[in-house]
Amino acid sequence: MILSSLDWTIVGAYFALSLFVGLWVSRQAGQDTKSFFLAGRNMPWWLLGVSMVATTFSTDTPNLVTDLVRQNGVSGNWGWWAFLLTGMLTVFVYAKLWRRSDVLTDIEFYELRYSGKPAAFLRGFRALYLGLVFNVLVMGAVSLAAIKFGEIVLGLPGWLTLTIACSITLAYSTLGGLKAVIITDFVQFALAMIGSIWGMLYILGLPEIGGLSNLISHANVADKLSLIPDLSDPNAWVPVLLVPLAVQWWASYYPGAEPGGGGYIAQRMFSAKDEKNAVAATFFFNVAHYALRPWPWILIALASLIVFPEVREIQKAFPNLPADKLGHDVAYPAMLTLLPSGLLGLVAASLIAAFMSTMSTQLNLGASYLVNDFYHRFINKSASEKQLVKMGRLFTIISIILGGGLGLMLTSAGQAFNLLLMIGAGTGLIYILRWFWWRINAYTEIVAMISSIIIAGYFNFGDSALEGWQKIVIGAILTTIVWIVATYVTPPDDEETLRNFVKKVNPGGPGWEKYSDGVSSEPWPVPKGILSMVLGCTAVYGFLLGIGQFIYGETGSGLFIVGLGIIASVGLFKVWEK
Repeated sequence: MILSSLDWTIVGAYFALSLFVGLWVSRQAGQDTKSFFLAGRNMPWWLLGVSMVATTFSTDTPNLVTDLVRQNGVSGNWGWWAFLLTGMLTVFVYAKLWRRSDVLTDIEFYELRYSGKPAAFLRGFRALYLGLVFNVLVMGAVSLAAIKFGEIVLGLPGWLTLTIACSITLAYSTLGGLKAVIITDFVQFALAMIGSIWGMLYILGLPEIGGLSNLISHANVADKLSLIPDLSDPNAWVPVLLVPLAVQWWASYYPGAEPGGGGYIAQRMFSAKDEKNAVAATFFFNVAHYALRPWPWILIALASLIVFPEVREIQKAFPNLPADKLGHDVAYPAMLTLLPSGLLGLVAASLIAAFMSTMSTQLNLGASYLVNDFYHRFINKSASEKQLVKMGRLFTIISIILGGGLGLMLTSAGQAFNLLLMIGAGTGLIYILRWFWWRINAYTEIVAMISSIIIAGYFNFGDSALEGWQKIVIGAILTTIVWIVATYVTPPDDEETLRNFVKKVNPGGPGWEKYSDGVSSEPWPVPKGILSMVLGCTAVYGFLLGIGQFIYGETGSGLFIVGLGIIASVGLFKVWEK
């Protein structure tokens, strides 16, 4: 057991706080589904924004970053940095529209936007698919990281780590609903930032690292520092930079970065007290997620290349780690074992909290789909609010058992990440266009969803010699062709549904001209939204990359890039305030 009594005291204090929060809000949460799944729809932007950030940081997140850095260098992070484009599009185009829709879940949206039996089928199928299959896969990836963390840092068997952490998570999630999740997320975010920065500073000061300058100049690290992959080598920059920026961001359905906003991001927007708070929360999330948080993980990942240059060094240091759990991603928790007592406890508490925040969000979100969009819609339409809350708690228990069980079967964070990207490849453009083009219908989404699953299954489990990025590109192209054809050969939604949608949400634009009669005209949000998206991305990337240049000692280029970020920020403020 690596943790001292002081460390365990810190971890135990966080557990106690989480349980207290669950008990504190339990009475309010149990009143009705709006309270349990949307925290009463009165949450402020800052609390929701922090919750979004906390949810996207789980125990597997620094593991994934470490995996990317050790194998592909710092530039390998463009695989997820590219999703900023999706995030900013959600902020400046879709956040207001989602809030206006006034639905309980983003799946309920299907019967607001589409009509007839296809819409009902899509709602029910997506409820089961996202609420169980996809949700369990996400929780499995998160559980895998917790298992590795427990075996390396805590010295506990994987199943025991999961049992302890999942029990606490289950307790406050079932008691307090989304409000308990959001409040504990705030604590988790504070712990995560303090723990990661403090832990990074300590590791950089270790004798074997010798400070930041020695880290940057070390032979094991020097060829991993580039923020942009080698543009002279297509094999380097096409999969790492071009594919994420040109295809992946709009083509894939990935938690926290869904094109058009969805999942737990949409859930937080529904929970906001008004449109302004929904927009502000989503904007804060994107700034904090991409610009504020990655560098401590990146620097620890680079330091691991000195302490554990190869995976076999990790295996020598931790001989009890099962062979099927060994990979580059475990270098992060391995580095944490170098921290002193007290600091290790703080970092351990922050990573356990990260696991719990993500699990609790997925549990609440998945239960909302299963209760609102399957059970209440198709099984028991007359169920009372109290009955629905009880079913929500039951589905929460079932989901955490399945997610934890899957975590024991997976082997690497990268494996789960790539599978999630493949499953949704080619469907993302639909989630963008369905708000602004009346011809998109339920059949479009059904066909796209089925074809992407079939293609992902073939590429991942069939005999395919293609690279990961090739699978994503080809999968996206094939799926897009299929759903475009399906859109034109299937009947459109009925006019009453389309007119009611426009009346309620008022999306505007040329795609709704024939159905917008009688609706007060507002400026179409897309042109201004896209300009704001470009400025917002420029600002965030400017701060992200500029900070990297400062860290590398490149002050001149750092000032220039940060300056571009500041100019873009000023421009964004002026454009958005008009």
